[in-house]
Amino acid sequence: SRDGLAALRADKDNVEQVSGTPPLRLIRPRTISDASASLANTYTWGIETLGVKELWDQGLSGKNVLVGHLDTGVDGDHAAFKNAIFDFTEFDEIGREITPKPKAHDSGEHGTHTAATILGREISGKFIGVAPQAMLASALVIEGGNAIARVIGGMDWAIGKGIKILSMSLGFQGWWSDFLPLTRILRARGILPVFAAGNEFVGATRSPGNYWQALSVGACNQQMEVADFSSSQLFKRKRDPLVPDLVAPGDAVISAKPGGGYQSMSGTSMATPHIAGLAALLWEAKPNATVNQVEKAIFDSCQLLPKMAQMRANRGFPNGPKALALL
Repeated sequence: SRDGLAALRADKDNVEQVSGTPPLRLIRPRTISDASASLANTYTWGIETLGVKELWDQGLSGKNVLVGHLDTGVDGDHAAFKNAIFDFTEFDEIGREITPKPKAHDSGEHGTHTAATILGREISGKFIGVAPQAMLASALVIEGGNAIARVIGGMDWAIGKGIKILSMSLGFQGWWSDFLPLTRILRARGILPVFAAGNEFVGATRSPGNYWQALSVGACNQQMEVADFSSSQLFKRKRDPLVPDLVAPGDAVISAKPGGGYQSMSGTSMATPHIAGLAALLWEAKPNATVNQVEKAIFDSCQLLPKMAQMRANRGFPNGPKALALL
């Protein structure tokens, strides 16, 4: 109500900003395999190229690190999430937690895919998760769009669970400042915001991924080229003007499919959880590291590869072992 709005704005001790409700939307994959994909190799190409196996060989697995995940949910019955879900919940259209709490489920396919890339467990000798012993705090907050209250509810819930990383493959097209206070709060609480840049090609990015306070992720393919759909944009600001911050495996990524098996998807949504998983490995190795230290280690490990234009890839492609050495 008008009186309630005035009271919120007047509460300077507890309210930083009152903002509107631009439409948040899922960053839909550019391609989805029509049939279940088969994982021909032991490891996904993302695990191979990021140097994740070398980190595993050093004993790292993401153990004792809790990762927040806001998406379409997650299929808790999939073998990739055996003993992986610390907590799961769902939010209604005005941002209230649904009661009784539902079992872990996916309203689509997107969330199961992204979550398994972060921390999917080994299945019959096959590996799809970057941090296969990390734990997941996942909330179902979105199917298509117009869901800002649900996402805010999910962020608040995830912070309360004690997460170290928040992975979000969603946002709203263009520049909107509405999520800026929330992103600042995440960092102030020692949480790394890992957000997708979007799939709108050159010259367009999504908020909150295009904030300098977020670790924004674009997508590359197996030829180590920036994927044509991967969003990029140069902003007129002094700090970190180029978005995304880096690129990660986001084309033809095989991960878990609701109901069992695997599925291939392409998009910055698929690249983002690779970086969330990498951050989990680093935090396991250095549990007292700050959010700025973990982010800087990832940034400083990046290399701009020969087929990557800086205006599209920014810092380039990260290297897991190098990031650990720098941390």
